[in-house]
Amino acid sequence: MGAHQSIHAGKAKLDVGVNLIQKLYSSSNVLSPLRTFSGPFSLANGSLCLKLPTLFGNGDLLDVSWHKGLHDSNLLINYRTPRPPCLGQRSLNIVHSLKPEIGIHGIPMNNFCHSASGDVKISKLSIGLDMNEPSSYNWKTTTSVHFKHIHFINDCGRSVSRDLDGFPLTLSGNSYDNMVVISQESRFEEANDHKFSHYSFRVEQGIPIHPNLAIFNRFKFSASKGVKIGSAFFSTLFNGGSLVGATAPYEAFAIGGPNSVRGYGEGAVGSGYSSVVSKNEFSFPLDKQLTGVIFLDFGSDLRSSNRVLGNPGLRKGKPGSGIGIGYGIRFKTELVQITADCAINAFKQRTLYFGINNLVL
Repeated sequence: MGAHQSIHAGKAKLDVGVNLIQKLYSSSNVLSPLRTFSGPFSLANGSLCLKLPTLFGNGDLLDVSWHKGLHDSNLLINYRTPRPPCLGQRSLNIVHSLKPEIGIHGIPMNNFCHSASGDVKISKLSIGLDMNEPSSYNWKTTTSVHFKHIHFINDCGRSVSRDLDGFPLTLSGNSYDNMVVISQESRFEEANDHKFSHYSFRVEQGIPIHPNLAIFNRFKFSASKGVKIGSAFFSTLFNGGSLVGATAPYEAFAIGGPNSVRGYGEGAVGSGYSSVVSKNEFSFPLDKQLTGVIFLDFGSDLRSSNRVLGNPGLRKGKPGSGIGIGYGIRFKTELVQITADCAINAFKQRTLYFGINNLVL
């Protein structure tokens, strides 16, 4: 369920939102026994978004957004100064997030349909500068320089440096890592009423300005296309990446979950320094408000799990590749959008996803 309220005070704007998304499992019809999430409203969350234009009277903009779930949070502060469009835009960003590290250190349960907590939470603080180059056709390029501080705690809030099996969580061997990362991302977007295309390429480089900083190179890509076929619509998404260098397990690609391979828990398919994921959907209208969906997902760590420090994928018995197939419905009204999906993984385990959002007060 979702609720949203906007408040205007002069040029400032405050948005308040509450959302609920829930996941059920057909085998027991109960929620996942995640140690970090419990209760019938375990995934309820709230958010605040504050926009302050012309903060210093020169056309600048300050954006502050805060999301708080039951066991996770995310704070984003963005400050942007005015510049001519021909010079692109620059912005200062401060981001802090805290969430359970389930993708890498979670424990697959019930034929991999969900992941239980590994008693590890990850705190990330990032401070840096983003520079958006002038757009060319439908391409946008962003270059960034960020300092990142990664810190691990357990479910009780105490700093930890090792997982439940005694393997290190960080590259330094302490409860935290520091790194300086330079990245560049190029994005292409094109859409009309009959089709869309989206491509993105991102390169990240860990800079060794200090001996204790991580040194790595990561490449990520994403390509998606959609086309209307009569009254129906077909879309496909293909993404992946690869990482080389000296870095910690939390930098690995986690495969599995509702945003990856449906039918599996978060990271339950695999965790490696390389990955590919394919998501394909065919949607068709059933009436003016109801849409049916069938989908097919696939993901693989490309046999790279042994390159991850401590090999958490092998220790937790992750298969390394997985396929999910299923169907669902989308029901839209003037107030809410209801989604329901049923996914079946390679172990014939069914997983139900249910969500309600976009309720306007």
